[in-house]
Amino acid sequence: MPVTPFPRPREMTTTTDGGAASGTPLTATPDPSLPAQGYHLRTGPEGVAVRHADPAGLRYALQTLDQLRAAPDFADVGYEITDHPDFPVRGFHLDVSRDRVPTRRTLERWLGILSLARFNHLELYCEHTFAYRDHEPVWRDASPLTARDLEWLDARCAALGIDLVANQNTFGHMERFLAHGGHAHRAENPEGFERGGAHHPPSTLEPTADNAAFATGLLREQAGHLRTRRVGIGADEPFELGTGRSRERVARAGVGEVYMEYVSMVMEPWLEAGYTVQFWADVFGDHPELMDRVPPGAVPVVWQYDSPASAAAVLAADGGELEAWRRLGADVERLREGFRGRARLLRGAGVPFWVAPGTGNWNSVLGRLDNALANMVDAAEVGLESAAEGYLLTSWGDHGMWDPPSVAFGPAVFGGAVAWCLEANRGLDVAAVLDDHVLLDTTGLTGTVLVRLGGVAEDLGVPLLNASPVARTLFPRTGAPPDPPSAPALAAVTATLEECLRDLDAADPASGDGDTVLRELRQAIALARFAVELMRARSRAGGEAGALDGASARRLLDALEPLLAEQRACWLLRSRPGGLDDSLARIEPLRDDLTRAARR
Repeated sequence: MPVTPFPRPREMTTTTDGGAASGTPLTATPDPSLPAQGYHLRTGPEGVAVRHADPAGLRYALQTLDQLRAAPDFADVGYEITDHPDFPVRGFHLDVSRDRVPTRRTLERWLGILSLARFNHLELYCEHTFAYRDHEPVWRDASPLTARDLEWLDARCAALGIDLVANQNTFGHMERFLAHGGHAHRAENPEGFERGGAHHPPSTLEPTADNAAFATGLLREQAGHLRTRRVGIGADEPFELGTGRSRERVARAGVGEVYMEYVSMVMEPWLEAGYTVQFWADVFGDHPELMDRVPPGAVPVVWQYDSPASAAAVLAADGGELEAWRRLGADVERLREGFRGRARLLRGAGVPFWVAPGTGNWNSVLGRLDNALANMVDAAEVGLESAAEGYLLTSWGDHGMWDPPSVAFGPAVFGGAVAWCLEANRGLDVAAVLDDHVLLDTTGLTGTVLVRLGGVAEDLGVPLLNASPVARTLFPRTGAPPDPPSAPALAAVTATLEECLRDLDAADPASGDGDTVLRELRQAIALARFAVELMRARSRAGGEAGALDGASARRLLDALEPLLAEQRACWLLRSRPGGLDDSLARIEPLRDDLTRAARR
């Protein structure tokens, strides 16, 4: 029977009059009338004919042909496929700074998945994890990427038709630099700042010309090893802007003006050199007065990681989660509109922008797949309505990236597919794609387990933003403690986790990392089971985080130690050792809570 290649093409017809026999000729002809990166593929008894718009179109046509040829009845079925992408730039943005720095083998694995899903742009989000020549104290313990790593990765990307783009945050999220004495003077608030009722170490650079030059120097060192003339400067979430050394300037000119003045200083040398510069639009997008200030070659990127349905559920619950986000200054009402709310000002002003949804892996352990799929579709819909050139799928690592890399595999293939052609792929069977193309599991179990685990966050019935109840329970200092799930929800999730473990015992992924996927998923399930037991114990104690009885706390403490040992082992299967201790330290507040309760 005919096969459907991945990603699903926008137009495909088949015939049973005969296909292309082994050894039949292949002709490839340039056709500038086709859309950029597009192709037309026909197979039949007379051979295989490809028309392609450009080298990228030829690449994608041959990828499709390879999938068709793998079918046992390829010689019996004729195919005619016409295809081209919705978004010219389809990017993947992988966090390598909180705290997981991937090995080369892991990066190579990612490249295979990205190529399969037709991504043509890759960024490695960097704060402190590149071995900058003059800043060893900052990256010494992080097992950073080196110049040779970037050059190797750039060559591998080029061979796959992927642009590797230099990325370095240049304004907010500079904690790792500002924590060192040689850079403390650069901080907006050298003594730290208050946000959401808690004190935080300094994270934002003071918006000065000297700091712009400093940040530009970091980015220049990375970009010097790459061939792509595009850079990502971050510039998101400068939480402290206007609260410290820039307070008087912001009071006089306004937050938007001071922000844009600094970001323009960072962008200027790159734009003058002919680079395209991407920057996050969270601050920029809130200031109508800046809409005519985007210079040619600069691209604001609109990010949003919760689907409209997730935001609506939090609003409907009207509980502590909603109040906690409001205390942080989040406009949760606007989140109900998804990307439309984020992008409204830019669309109204006619400012070209990219959309950036998320894979939903971070702050989750098992993923938040339902939210991620809806978030990615929302981004594609708004991006298409706005004629956005780029779709940048982000995989972050907030709070130590305790989720295994494989949790993001499903969102990655879905995101690539809907960025290629939304209408053909919005109903994609993610489990089947994972089993057939990524994990090579003929039992059909590993992909199914990943999808079922990705539903656990929603199954617990506790609506949260940017997190799952599993992660919030394990890492109590990362946000408002979740409300206790109902007893039926806890029972149902416990049953799901047990069933997934049994399915993993029968699964048989033949991919090179198949054994690693099985081991890391078993570990993620074990962490989730631990969190569920903790939720259950807290429910019995009235729901208060610190109200556990001593016996329950001691039992949980005993179970925690082997979990942490296995987390360390699984981390080292895919990631460099630097950052591991920092990641494991994220669970210390929970250990402290349990230790106090155990003494009762």
